[in-house]
Amino acid sequence: MAALLCALGEPAFRATQIVKWVHQHGVADFEQMTNLGKALRQRLSECMCFELPEVITEQISSDGTRKWMLRVAGGQAIETVHIPEPDRGTLCVSSQVGCPLECSFCATGRQGFGRNLSTAEIIGQLWIAARSLGQFPRPGRRPISNIVFMGMGEPLLNYDNVLRAIELMLDDNAYGLSRRRVTVSTAGMVPQMDRLKQASPVSLAVSLHAPNDALRNELVPLNRTYPLAELLSACRRFAENYTHESITFEYTMLDGVNDTPAHARELVRVLNGIPSKVNLIPWNPFPGGGYRRSSAEAIERFRAVLQHAGVITLTRRTRGHDIDAACGQLVGRVQARAARYHRVSTGASS
Repeated sequence: MAALLCALGEPAFRATQIVKWVHQHGVADFEQMTNLGKALRQRLSECMCFELPEVITEQISSDGTRKWMLRVAGGQAIETVHIPEPDRGTLCVSSQVGCPLECSFCATGRQGFGRNLSTAEIIGQLWIAARSLGQFPRPGRRPISNIVFMGMGEPLLNYDNVLRAIELMLDDNAYGLSRRRVTVSTAGMVPQMDRLKQASPVSLAVSLHAPNDALRNELVPLNRTYPLAELLSACRRFAENYTHESITFEYTMLDGVNDTPAHARELVRVLNGIPSKVNLIPWNPFPGGGYRRSSAEAIERFRAVLQHAGVITLTRRTRGHDIDAACGQLVGRVQARAARYHRVSTGASS
């Protein structure tokens, strides 16, 4: 933006003015940017445009969770979810159309993979949610205080676009979020984890779901490329930069599959030496899912083992289940082309 304005003979600070209009006041029309001269507004209108995903549906759950289905370029659809809490509001954004990783318990993974989202399409989700929730034009009001890249897709397979979106989220002239309030979730893209550690000091969440390679190979096929030992070594390297923060490990509780006290004791062993917080996620069913949710008693027994070992452990409360907005339920009704995991691992993805 600054380079473009300089090419037009304008001072670079005009870029900051425009960014504030767009991301702090929700203005997507140059004519409304009143601190820009009329001639400049006209020139910008001729060489730039604002394109937003189209809101197809907006649903509100009985618990206040809100889900948007958005149409993006090419006629495909993605989903974005806002989860309100008394002390914060978390926006769960998508980074891809569908997901190529094919985790066996996840509805999004079952639908196939379309493509990576652009930076504009990622930020567009935040802009639309902020407008809908009344954050514009009052930048001091924060219905969105936290952002998690836990929607559709594997964020670190869309590394460059996700990183640029994060930069805007953290920028004081845009959304001004604290780095601790932006979390990137990954199923274990080890090389990109190391890149993220150096590039952006955000929080990290790892979709673990199993305490050994044999089981994780079944649940998270990416484990065949980056097995647990490699993944956990990357977690230790990531934690070296942020000694006062924990890495969040997400663990979906599947009845009779990964939820026994023996699994919990194994998990304690593999997390040894990593500053950890474990989120236990009751599995959210979907048609043809093939699993059952662990019982409340099994989840509590599992949690007790971890807590007794000194591992901070929380059981996530299911939110937005009645509008299919809960963890693992986002689908987006995408007409996605098939793309098997091995193509992604060899760099053949879109």
